[in-house]
Amino acid sequence: METKRKALGKGLEQLFSNEVIDFDNFEQDIVNSAKSSDILEISLDEIRSNPYQPRTTFKDESIEELAQSIKEYGIVQPIIVKKAVKGYELIAGERRTKAARVAGLETIPAIVKEFNDHEMMEIALIENIQREDLNPIDEAKAYDNIIQLSHMTQEEFAHRFGKSRSHVTNMLGLLKLPNATKKLVEENKISMGHARSLSKLGDEELINKLADKIITESLSVRELEHLISSENLSKNNKINRKVESKNMYYSIYEKIMREKIGTKVKVKENKIEIPFDRQKDLERILEILGIEITGD
Repeated sequence: METKRKALGKGLEQLFSNEVIDFDNFEQDIVNSAKSSDILEISLDEIRSNPYQPRTTFKDESIEELAQSIKEYGIVQPIIVKKAVKGYELIAGERRTKAARVAGLETIPAIVKEFNDHEMMEIALIENIQREDLNPIDEAKAYDNIIQLSHMTQEEFAHRFGKSRSHVTNMLGLLKLPNATKKLVEENKISMGHARSLSKLGDEELINKLADKIITESLSVRELEHLISSENLSKNNKINRKVESKNMYYSIYEKIMREKIGTKVKVKENKIEIPFDRQKDLERILEILGIEITGD
């Protein structure tokens, strides 16, 4: 593995190290280290998208603009692919490949490199979150895929991809939204701030209703948050709120634990409630609390 890394260049050594990933020089490093004989003209019909590409939508006008540039100046920088069982899979250069097809080209210059599936997934995500405007839902799905397949904690993921722990938690929370609301986020009809506030609710019908209200009434994030916390909203949507006088210190303890664990904590009636989404999330919480589970 170490020999392979050195052959790929120092940019890739850094890319797949345990340090914070910087994608800026990744593609350029491969191009600069390639010999002219390494750049092949590959038929566009033989190339398919990276199966781990997180982006599901591409802006037509952006692709069209790039296609016009390609018609005028050609492909300035080769794409990067890996050999597949049949044809090639894209590593970097999805937009260039799409634009080349629009421009009417039959072939495209490419550099062939070897990557495993895990590396391809990380490369696709890194390119999109550092170079492109990836929509929040696609980004959240990519986060979740890598965390699940890599068995990373959210904290480890946040460090590796140069994100804050709270950002990662908020992004993953978007996956709990109903599909109708997710669609609105993907289409940029409601903002990330709106989506984050909605993701904290548990009533799907209410979430969808509020999402529509955001659009029809042009609600700001602050207005949405005020609406969510208002008593009128609770009554209209049959959400029963139990009003209780909470010990002032409980609120302080909850805040401290929430910051420590990265999830909402409730302290009440002489007990502590720590919710979790899945087995991996529970293991993460236990790890933060210093609780080690050993089996036979």
